[in-house]
Amino acid sequence: MKSIPLILMGCGGVGRQLIQHIVSCRSLHAKQGVHLRVVGVCDSKSLVAASDVFTRELNDAFLSEVCRVKLNGSSLSTLADFDECLVYSNSESKRKVIDIAALLGKSTGLAFVDCSASSETIGVLNQVVDLRCCIVLANKKPLTSTLEDYDKLVSYPRRIRHESTVGAGLPVIASLNRILSSGDPVHRIIGSLSGTLGYVMSEVEDGKPLSEVVRTAKSLGFTEPDPRDDLSGMDVARKALILARLLGRRINLDNIEIESLYPDEMGPHAMSVEKFLGSGIALLDNNIQERVKKASLNQNVLRYVCVIEGSRCEVGIQELPKNSALGRLRGSDNVLEIYSRCYNEQPLVIQGAGAGNDTTAAGVLADILDIQDLFP
Repeated sequence: MKSIPLILMGCGGVGRQLIQHIVSCRSLHAKQGVHLRVVGVCDSKSLVAASDVFTRELNDAFLSEVCRVKLNGSSLSTLADFDECLVYSNSESKRKVIDIAALLGKSTGLAFVDCSASSETIGVLNQVVDLRCCIVLANKKPLTSTLEDYDKLVSYPRRIRHESTVGAGLPVIASLNRILSSGDPVHRIIGSLSGTLGYVMSEVEDGKPLSEVVRTAKSLGFTEPDPRDDLSGMDVARKALILARLLGRRINLDNIEIESLYPDEMGPHAMSVEKFLGSGIALLDNNIQERVKKASLNQNVLRYVCVIEGSRCEVGIQELPKNSALGRLRGSDNVLEIYSRCYNEQPLVIQGAGAGNDTTAAGVLADILDIQDLFP
């Protein structure tokens, strides 16, 4: 039985779902000859770790308790009474994580799984890379930090997986890597990489006001608590940057042209969420409706997409043919079109659910299993 020790950073929706997947897939993984040995779990303030990371692990009953505690909004520090774990807080937790990496990285190996949404994990990840640890990311921020940080994280390409940073569980990164490693140059990528904005654009196409569509999307749980986090385009820009860097573009976030669906005077610094949803966003309805009508006259539809072509990398609303893969997009699916020498006239199209804790966690789990050959 191959054993993969791992530390999970981040106990939000994706992190908790990953824990549940690991527990529920025990018998399946046993048949495949693999055991995922969770030796530590971190939230933003604490680390719970097995009392002996070489011989023990956080058992499934304890992992279920971790999920319960975090779902209730409590800190991992409340688990200090359990015999099988040790609890570390604040700066001590970061030091202990590095200690565990040093102990296991060069002996049994260790997988660091980042399911947080924080940029604070970058420092730890940069250190554990040199300790021969593997890194699996759902968190986009480490790969969209400075080029120095990026180069450090990808310096051992066999030891990093990040499929779930773009398109949740969709095989976007794997497909691109296969194309690139075969020597087939990719010259254009265009994609709708936000389930929220995909839903919004296909609904306004039907004639519904933007304000009504955004309020409905929020009530359905499609948006962040503040929908402007989605409408700003920043999440799509991060995904575009990851793809552009994968193609070899040496760029940063501020090199990407980003179209926000709201003006600066309606930003979080100037207007509350309640006011934005109550009266602010309605002021944007007419402009979007005019753009929808204009596109329709050209037999086109509007989609919020990223475009990577040559030195161009931009994110925003584009007019696209109704009969294209992106033009036919409905609802919250993600769609990506990849154009290369082999996929020139007819692009490679990847489509499916590109969001959701379950789908994203499944992608993370697949990435962990994909590195099993690096463990003894």
